[in-house]
Amino acid sequence: MGQEIADSHFTDHDFQHFSQCLRKETALLESWFQQHRLAAESSIGGFELEAWLVDIDGLPAPINQVYLESLRHPLVVPELSVFNVELNTPERPLRGDVLRRMEADLAELWKYCAAKARAFNATLAMIGILPTVREQELTLDSMSRWERYRALNEQVLRLRRGQPLRLDIRGGEALCTEHSDVMLEAATTSFQIHLQVKASEAAAFFNAALMLSAPMVAATANSPFLFGRQLWQETRIPLFEQAVAVGGDIAGDAPVYRRVTFGSGYLQSSLLELFQENLAHYPPLLPHCHDTAPEDLHHLRLHNGTIWRWNRPLIGFGRDGTPHVRIEHRVVPAGPSIADSIANAALFYGLVHALADVPAWPALSFAQSRANFYAAAKDGLRAEVLWRDAKVSLRQLLLTELLPLAKQGLATLAIAEADIAYYLGIIEARIGSEQTGSRWQQAFVDRHGRDMQALTLAYLECQRSGLPVHEWALP
Repeated sequence: MGQEIADSHFTDHDFQHFSQCLRKETALLESWFQQHRLAAESSIGGFELEAWLVDIDGLPAPINQVYLESLRHPLVVPELSVFNVELNTPERPLRGDVLRRMEADLAELWKYCAAKARAFNATLAMIGILPTVREQELTLDSMSRWERYRALNEQVLRLRRGQPLRLDIRGGEALCTEHSDVMLEAATTSFQIHLQVKASEAAAFFNAALMLSAPMVAATANSPFLFGRQLWQETRIPLFEQAVAVGGDIAGDAPVYRRVTFGSGYLQSSLLELFQENLAHYPPLLPHCHDTAPEDLHHLRLHNGTIWRWNRPLIGFGRDGTPHVRIEHRVVPAGPSIADSIANAALFYGLVHALADVPAWPALSFAQSRANFYAAAKDGLRAEVLWRDAKVSLRQLLLTELLPLAKQGLATLAIAEADIAYYLGIIEARIGSEQTGSRWQQAFVDRHGRDMQALTLAYLECQRSGLPVHEWALP
């Protein structure tokens, strides 16, 4: 959940003081790594689900402020636009029947939120990009009433010297447009999977998360349309990157240091390297200085929250105040269903544990992992990627090699055998049929024409059924 700030206007002194605090806190975090002060508990999972508020006609409903005031739930918070909210559920140790418990947590919260939405003649939708959202709705008038978001917009435009943000996505069709603020980002909603790990093992887990980003984004794709155009299988990826395209390094325009990025390389030994990179290469966007103890890491965590790596390091604190490290896997879109979401989390947890636990895993260069990721976002399961020094289709790779690895990884965590079979069975059926959320949406348009409102209403009907997407029929 994002930290709120008190003001959206900053002085040169604010930037200088914030940078001083950031240097102190980064040095303190380095000492914690060296002194092994970070929590040793590992394999604790959780997630954040970003959702759309939608009216009875399938159109974005700009009601998140009154809706959240009515809801009054500490685990449901605003997002960038008045059309969106974020749902959080408790983190749980990854063992036993945890997957079923995670599904029950999310289903209970979703049911409660959906019931509250009905009082406003609205509903909730989990989908990467809402097909009915229009560019003219993504303006500052639709920004949530948080100072954090207004400051973010002002600072992004300051770093861009007032130049508009340019969207240029070429896939099945092309979309080129310019936008005067960061609100295009609000069109992207995701299912962000968290994993707490031991600091000593975090580099291996982070590198594994990078390698598996391509198969994860292909298997979970759910964002083929934007403003009526059919673009990538997961259009959310280029949209988010271009919607907050701040130009690179402090010392120059280095593409690997864009604010939304796949990253600059594998870690060599420690997750600390990413926080040192934050300090060295990313100018502060929200220099909100806070009179807290350095041990709270307020400035370090706020700064890290303005750097949107597709796999992001996090520092958290347990109930007893002990700091810990987490990896946030951000490549997965929201939806299509609750069952699909938990299956996606199961796939990630199984794969990342299997890959991190195999030190002799065949080398895949960082450049290859990055190229695989964008190929997968563009072409989905039909993408060809480099794996074990050979070109393979992602669909075949997942079915023959990665799903068995995911099963192995979940088994090492002592996840209930029946749950492994059920949730990874959902993934296997989805891949086998090639019916991801994106493919279902495209098939609907192929059959019924490009009516984004009809598509959205049909999608919502299927979502309410609770069935995983591979079981959705076309009307």
